[in-house]
Amino acid sequence: MGGVTPPDPQPVTARGVPPPVAYLDHAATSPLRPEVAEAVAPFAAGRFGNASGSHRVARDARRALEEAREEVAERLGCGPSEVVFTSGGTESDNLAVQGVLWAATDGGPVPPSVVCSAVEHAAVLEPCRAVARAAGRHGGPPITLREAPVGHDGAIDVERLEGMLDAGVVLVSVMLANNEVGTVQPVDEVAEAVRRRAPAAAVHTDAVQAAAWLDVGRDAGSADLVSVSAHKLGGPKGSGALVVRAGTPLNPLLYGGGQEQERRSGTHDVGAAVGLAVALRLAAAERETEGARVRALRDRLADGLLAAVGDTVESAPRDRVLPGHCHVRFGKVDQEELLVLLDEQGVCASAAAACASGAVEPSHVLRAMGVPDAEARGGVRFSLGWSTSEDDVARALTVVPEAVSRLRG
Repeated sequence: MGGVTPPDPQPVTARGVPPPVAYLDHAATSPLRPEVAEAVAPFAAGRFGNASGSHRVARDARRALEEAREEVAERLGCGPSEVVFTSGGTESDNLAVQGVLWAATDGGPVPPSVVCSAVEHAAVLEPCRAVARAAGRHGGPPITLREAPVGHDGAIDVERLEGMLDAGVVLVSVMLANNEVGTVQPVDEVAEAVRRRAPAAAVHTDAVQAAAWLDVGRDAGSADLVSVSAHKLGGPKGSGALVVRAGTPLNPLLYGGGQEQERRSGTHDVGAAVGLAVALRLAAAERETEGARVRALRDRLADGLLAAVGDTVESAPRDRVLPGHCHVRFGKVDQEELLVLLDEQGVCASAAAACASGAVEPSHVLRAMGVPDAEARGGVRFSLGWSTSEDDVARALTVVPEAVSRLRG
């Protein structure tokens, strides 16, 4: 496995030579796998048909789309008719959250409410808040959002979540693995609690981070709705899917030609669907070997940082997080300044809490885990993936301690 070719323009060393790049930000996006690029390429050229048509060019596109759907369904543990292709994880989360909540506002004896973990991605939290505001403005029944707490390890407190459930809950959303610190959540336990206390509620899980490492069909099999995104596992950006189990009430967000069984209208991006299917296939085929390889590299990185940099802690126990996640907090260091220095020396990492403008916001994940804001400001996420090499880790273990020392000095 080789490193990632750095983009132009590149920062240069004192001798005018670009530093080697250690790309350790797979949780943000993973490089496109060559096998995926090869599979997708024909759909940018000759295989251009609209899958909704009836002539031979359209039928060719339709055949490729449905073959991709069957493979995605197999990897996610559902039927082909339960797969809705989307533009990625954000749309999948929004369709799950808004689709269920808008379906629930059609009436009922009890005002609807939604429960989610306090460490959910903004793609879950923000649509919950948006629908609650919109429902109130339009005179609909008020929607209440309840955020279930997590422990210091980032794991959901299932007992306290169960105490938030009642007959008015229509949706419970708990991610399969956290995007920032990597903690894997007990989705099956959550689903069991929901079935006991709020049997009419739909269970949604954001499996965007988990799909590269976990068997989503097994580990999220109890959820009614499951969101995935291709570019987190070496697939193309702009490609994702939402599993919608049969019988789950869901209003569409996009109206039009009625594609995806009227759950998501719009002309299909066939290449994107094919890319997602191939990425999921590769992840499943290599899950055991790649998980072990990357976990070993992650452990080497974490152990090396803890040994070389004083006043540094891991944010979550390694036995609870995904193989590629290494989230550490450096004391007496500002994450923004550190990330700039790392980038200059060819190490790509993340604060895992950047907004669209690029500014780093306080981490709601670390805050929910009980980390004080002052300590959270030193948090950095190093995330490894399919292209990570031993040289990448060695580069980080050389650059990071020097950068921290420089900032503290």
